[in-house]
Amino acid sequence: MTRILGIDPGSQRTGVGIIDVDAGGRTKHVYNGPLVLLGEGGFPQRLKRLLVGLGELLEQWQPDEVAIEQVFVGKSADSALKLGQARGAAISAVVLRDLPVHEYAPKEVKLAVVGRGGADKEQIQHMVALMLNLKGKLQADAADALAVAITHAHVRATAARMGVDARLAWSRK
Repeated sequence: MTRILGIDPGSQRTGVGIIDVDAGGRTKHVYNGPLVLLGEGGFPQRLKRLLVGLGELLEQWQPDEVAIEQVFVGKSADSALKLGQARGAAISAVVLRDLPVHEYAPKEVKLAVVGRGGADKEQIQHMVALMLNLKGKLQADAADALAVAITHAHVRATAARMGVDARLAWSRK
């Protein structure tokens, strides 16, 4: 059994989702939720809350691997910079614990979970809930994080069937 932590980085809320994957690629929901970063202090304090919050989750749930969504640059340059900094803080929290990090573009995640790269948030939430047999509506950031974890689980299973490293299975290089 492999435990995968999925991260959907954000500068106000970072989604986290944890699944267990067996040798056959079957997934089981473990945990999900948003890390709310807003509060006292400015942006540096948000980054600290992200580092501390992820550190606590890593200690509590002990994942074996981490999958994180790459930055989507669709808004302002300022938003993209803040998102990049939050993503960097999340990656730092993970690599400080010597965990492998796998990165996926938003379109890759949507394609893996919904079947098309242009899926909307509601479709992601619906498919993630269906795949993990969850009842009720998922919080959007947490659903995205679970989708990243599921994407990595699919890539791992495909790589294992092909006999290649998971990083090579999805690579276009």
